[in-house]
Amino acid sequence: TEMVMPGDNITMEVELLVPIAMDEGLRFAIREGGRTVGAGVVAKILK
Repeated sequence: TEMVMPGDNITMEVELLVPIAMDEGLRFAIREGGRTVGAGVVAKILK
């Protein structure tokens, strides 16, 4: 398991549990327990 600290930039690949509409360049937030724990931009759609 890898830890990401505030200010770090990473690239990650995720698989969504339910399909949603999204395009490259879309901004998103990752939330856990009502708090935003990450944010990013969709760089590439794989399928």
